[in-house]
Amino acid sequence: QVQLVESGGGLVQPGGSLRLSCVASASGRVFSSWVMGWFRQAPGNEREFVAQIRWGAGTTNYADSVKGRFTISRETAKNTVYLQMENLKTEDTAVYYCALNRRGYSVRPMDYDYWGRGTQVTVSS
Repeated sequence: QVQLVESGGGLVQPGGSLRLSCVASASGRVFSSWVMGWFRQAPGNEREFVAQIRWGAGTTNYADSVKGRFTISRETAKNTVYLQMENLKTEDTAVYYCALNRRGYSVRPMDYDYWGRGTQVTVSS
């Protein structure tokens, strides 16, 4: 069993920055092959992929809409994944979710096994 808890959301002006954190609490071993992902969902929209990172190797993958602005990273000693968001735009407004996929890379929410409750990010002047 894995529990994921996000934090770091808030209100920021366009062009601003935020860093989201996701702490993973696992009852058993954390495997290097696991992939941690960030997704987001705006009102009226489907949940969409933002970024993902392989726990062991640290290799990453991003949605085109956030490439060059967002950076995903992990701190294995703290079982924590981060999403550093720069040059935020109003269209980045959404609830951001952290998720765990035990099988590998995927951009499909249905492939993720565990989810956090989300943290709200609002970009507005």
